[in-house]
Amino acid sequence: MTFSIVARDPQTGQLGVAVQSHWFSVGATVAWAEAGVGAVATQALAEVSYGPLGLSLMQGGKPAPAALAALLTSDEGMATRQVAMVDSAGRVAVHTGARCMDYAGHEMGEGFSCQANMMHNPTIWKAMAEAYRTAQGPLVERLVCALEAGQAAGGDIRGQQSAAILVVSGTSSRRPWVDRLVELRVEDHPQPIVELRRLVRIHNAYDYMSAGDGYLGNGQIELALDAYRTADAIAPEIAEIQFWHAVTLADMDRLAEALPIFKQVFLSSPNWAELLKRLPSAGMIKVNPETLQRILALL
Repeated sequence: MTFSIVARDPQTGQLGVAVQSHWFSVGATVAWAEAGVGAVATQALAEVSYGPLGLSLMQGGKPAPAALAALLTSDEGMATRQVAMVDSAGRVAVHTGARCMDYAGHEMGEGFSCQANMMHNPTIWKAMAEAYRTAQGPLVERLVCALEAGQAAGGDIRGQQSAAILVVSGTSSRRPWVDRLVELRVEDHPQPIVELRRLVRIHNAYDYMSAGDGYLGNGQIELALDAYRTADAIAPEIAEIQFWHAVTLADMDRLAEALPIFKQVFLSSPNWAELLKRLPSAGMIKVNPETLQRILALL
């Protein structure tokens, strides 16, 4: 019993699911997606197999409406199910069974579907759909906006407990660990959507850190530093982001820029200074002993 959204981004082709429920670890049951194939949300009296079987049917060439119809035909409990699917072409299918607990319903739009059951009132899925249509930014951002709107409209009549978001690439590289772009779960929290929003922000910061590492490996120093600065601006409370930014600056003999950052990091915990001492032997920083001591003197 929950509210969720499945969607395909028409610009990037990315596919995603986001969900919230007053139920522990809702993401493990409801949210399914595969790059280049589709996304599925299976809820109400959830039959988990709709997730993997729906993806398998879409991977085999069935559009989302045909895939969902095939699964419903053989399901004696279809009246208790609420299921939504979107395929890699943006075709959408949704089913709200006649025995889903009030308030229950769904609203489809171009490339997405919002669905909810056991809601406080019958406005939740409409509010989610409107929020998704009007939100700006990448798919992950718009999915979170839809959840926030559903909660603001009243949400689950039982309250809040867990939330999850899953976003995959629009095309498959045959490397699932690369194609799975965002996978975040809040398993048990008094305000799971608020926490999910925070995790998305931190995820974005680490994405910039990873991009910076890639630029650095290609010798694109200024692009790397720009990415690290952006990561720090997104999540200034994360000392690790600041630490590796400072390490990179020091390694490039830009100590004047590195020292204020190191000082801030060391204030958060002296353990970062101890870690810094271990980097030269691991080949992760190439500063001379005098420079290293100058940095450690900030403690």
